[in-house]
Amino acid sequence: MDLEKIKKANTKILGKKIEYFEKIESTHILGRKIAENEENVGKILLAEIQTGGIGTKGRSWYTGDGKNIAMTIILHPKCRIDELDNLTVEIAEKTREAIYKLYGYKLEIKKPNDLLFKGKKICGILTEIHSQGEKIKYLLISLGLNVNEDEFPEETKKIATSLKKETGKEFEREKIISKILEKLEEMTIIF
Repeated sequence: MDLEKIKKANTKILGKKIEYFEKIESTHILGRKIAENEENVGKILLAEIQTGGIGTKGRSWYTGDGKNIAMTIILHPKCRIDELDNLTVEIAEKTREAIYKLYGYKLEIKKPNDLLFKGKKICGILTEIHSQGEKIKYLLISLGLNVNEDEFPEETKKIATSLKKETGKEFEREKIISKILEKLEEMTIIF
């Protein structure tokens, strides 16, 4: 993955600090460990392979091997916690906008945290907020997007898909990440 392409995204904060891993247990789990450190605000954790990628409700998330997007974004929003009530759905909307803007594909949101393409799951979003009273200590946004995957594990074959599987084309992950970051930065409430 070419991190320099991502760093050139039209953003002020997101994508400027990236920590990249060939293989990691989970970007989300690492995010929990380093999120309170002010130096990590706006940092993106990117992985080619996750051995223990996590989804919602304790489910696992299949990442593949260098074909998809697995990332966690660390933020310290200055808003009140109640202002983030629909956050996951808003992130799904911004991700959907990014794919539409780049390629004209219309993804469907399955509330609160999934995106579907032609009726199959293509993206999962996991948000985690740590707070003390009304004050937010940190926010983690983890996103798994199936981009160039062509082989899924048996248990997800019938319900999961990827951009490549549905279109027959290869996609540049850096371009997709950059556009998603640009769309997320439009959400001024989390910065």
